[in-house]
Amino acid sequence: MGRNLQSGKRLRPIDLARRHGLSTQAVRNYEEAGILPAADRTPHGYRAYTALHAGALRAFLALVPGHGHQVAASIMRAVNRGAVDEAFRLVDESHAQLLDDRRTLQAVEGALRELESTAAPEPGAVSGVVSGAAAVSGAGGTFIGPLAGRLGVRPATLRKWERAGLVRPRRDPRTGYRVYDEADVRDARLAHQLRRGGYPPAQIAPVIARVRSAGGLGPLEAALGDWRGRLSARGRAMLTGASELEAYLRERE
Repeated sequence: MGRNLQSGKRLRPIDLARRHGLSTQAVRNYEEAGILPAADRTPHGYRAYTALHAGALRAFLALVPGHGHQVAASIMRAVNRGAVDEAFRLVDESHAQLLDDRRTLQAVEGALRELESTAAPEPGAVSGVVSGAAAVSGAGGTFIGPLAGRLGVRPATLRKWERAGLVRPRRDPRTGYRVYDEADVRDARLAHQLRRGGYPPAQIAPVIARVRSAGGLGPLEAALGDWRGRLSARGRAMLTGASELEAYLRERE
């Protein structure tokens, strides 16, 4: 829209604003932030924009959905000061982040499938009085040792995951020992699968938070579908942004 403007035609801030449902102040703010190139001034001091500014505004607004406001602004500032390679680097970083997010989603889906296929009662999980160190007397759950043995990790690893928020065992009021209930075991198994896939605790914590908020693995399917849809929307938005950015680069040339 608006690409048939002659390069020499003068535009007012309101002309740019109306095309995109913005306020004139927003247009002026974008110029001051370096998102738009600096405008010439009329003899009376008013800003005089051109088709180049219209192209810059189109490019920026197209970049925002795929890259976010901050990165889109940085891309436009780099282009406007002639640092095109810097702008391309920022674009590449966004694409790399999207790819990383896709891989995380695939890892989560794979981990969930494996958990569902291997679901079985955990040794030491009880709902009554069971003798031995594997059980908690009078409350359902399992202690740290049996759970660590089940996962093939050290108890210290489970304590580390607890500090990172990946598991949230309660404490037995009589002994002070950690007690892992069914949801804790689920979270520990999911954390274990993702750690085996090379994901750090900082990336795993939001995934487990999704599982908790969804109420388990089953309801998480809808959340995963939404996550997948948002990643696809970001990818498509990046294509649109790239097209408008290329058009703006041609206009600058």
